[in-house]
Amino acid sequence: MSFPTYEDLMLPLLRLASDGKEHQIGEATDLLGEQLSLSKEQLAALLPSGKAKKFRNRVNWASVYLRKSGLLESTRRGWIRITPRGREVLAENPPRVDRDLLSRFPEYHEFKAAGRNNQERTGDSNSGDRDDSATPDEQLESAFAELRESLVAEILEQLKVVDPQQFERIVLDVLVAMGYGGRYIDAAQQTGKSHDGGIDGVINEDRLGLDTIYVQAKRWTNGTVGRKEIQSFVGSIEGRRAHKGVFITTSTFADTAREYVSQIGKRIVLIDGQLLASYMVDFGVGVSTVKTLEIKRLDSDYFEES
Repeated sequence: MSFPTYEDLMLPLLRLASDGKEHQIGEATDLLGEQLSLSKEQLAALLPSGKAKKFRNRVNWASVYLRKSGLLESTRRGWIRITPRGREVLAENPPRVDRDLLSRFPEYHEFKAAGRNNQERTGDSNSGDRDDSATPDEQLESAFAELRESLVAEILEQLKVVDPQQFERIVLDVLVAMGYGGRYIDAAQQTGKSHDGGIDGVINEDRLGLDTIYVQAKRWTNGTVGRKEIQSFVGSIEGRRAHKGVFITTSTFADTAREYVSQIGKRIVLIDGQLLASYMVDFGVGVSTVKTLEIKRLDSDYFEES
């Protein structure tokens, strides 16, 4: 079946709790996955952040809406139980439980009103553009992913128009930020010895200089880096008796280039423009923080009796 929304999960979750017993959310998630015949891929799917499972997140939010509307109650941390109101709703044999049905209950409106008031205080006026089938967590992560994708694209456009010397400094900044080359001045002293459209030199793999990496950068505005260029790069490494290399370009690599690298004995890493721009975001090179949002959740342990 298609991946269920959190509204799709409200009625199955309410039915699961209809026995009147306490149910742990993790257990309920597993049971619902079986009942809905979800595939292993669907059950393993992650949110954009990669830190939580998408299906579990949607079950959690189905539980939140049902609890906020008085159909379920939280008996203890991570456990739910059906309420008399929940039984009344099931007795109606509804084909679906969703926000339209929940809107008959005043507690639901109080819950939604609290959210709208918070949006007004924080200046969030874009709620009308959101995908209502997504959970709040998914909406937040999707917005973050969209902002990041846009930023990466902007950085890549800038990389393609900087002069070769500035591009050399940018690559050095990125490598040092990633932990290679020790200090910037140490890395700069070792690179740039033979300019060929960018950096062409050696950088420390670690701060102690226990191993070295040969680095070459090509600031290309169009076309792809092919096997010929990589073979030439590997030849340069061979001439210096090096074993590792990083080839960086603002363009992309041809499939033949990637295939060649996978077949040779030396360890060669290919970084295209998209990946370079992503590293710049990840390691804070050429970007600045505009706003920091803290996402907090209830600490149930704090409210438990000692």
